[in-house]
Amino acid sequence: MDKLVLASGSTWRLAMLRAVGLAPIAHPADVDERALQAEMGDADPGEVALQLAIAKAEAVASHHPEAVVIGADQVLELDGEVIGKPGDPEDHLQRLMGMRGRTHALMTGWCVRDSSGAMQMGIARSQLTMRDDLSDEELHAYVLTGEGSGCAGGYAVEGHGGWLFERVDGDWNNIIGLPLFDLLTALRELGFRYGGGDESGA
Repeated sequence: MDKLVLASGSTWRLAMLRAVGLAPIAHPADVDERALQAEMGDADPGEVALQLAIAKAEAVASHHPEAVVIGADQVLELDGEVIGKPGDPEDHLQRLMGMRGRTHALMTGWCVRDSSGAMQMGIARSQLTMRDDLSDEELHAYVLTGEGSGCAGGYAVEGHGGWLFERVDGDWNNIIGLPLFDLLTALRELGFRYGGGDESGA
């Protein structure tokens, strides 16, 4: 079985894959996300997430040509606007204030690329509703934790960011970082099977 590589530096995504018995190695992708998003202009946010996932998988596959590579990326959409990672603490606070009391869509583009270059891919969508009674002080306190500074939208709902939300609709795994069931289906089609753990081929 082929080696499995996660094209990401996300500790959450790596932990999710390991929790189901996979043992990928992590290799963060060197992709200019802002430049790619700028090139895509007003493209559908889900398509933006998908193209970023593909770009990450392709970039890492050049370093691991014999491996199966998983690429993923998330973007948020609020009233038709794509919301990425905050640029600095002030931007972070303003983004959270703008989402307060509102529902936004979280989209994860994912790509599984095998050693032949063939790809399986998809877009998973979930919705999150932020509490409307959050004070500016609470949001500022959250920004100061630094927890959400590297996350799309500026929060990590699986951590302290859970205080910010009143409801989520959709696949919880997708919200955390990966549409796990979609990925496992794609890996099974490549011959991966559960055998008690360490389904990595490494």
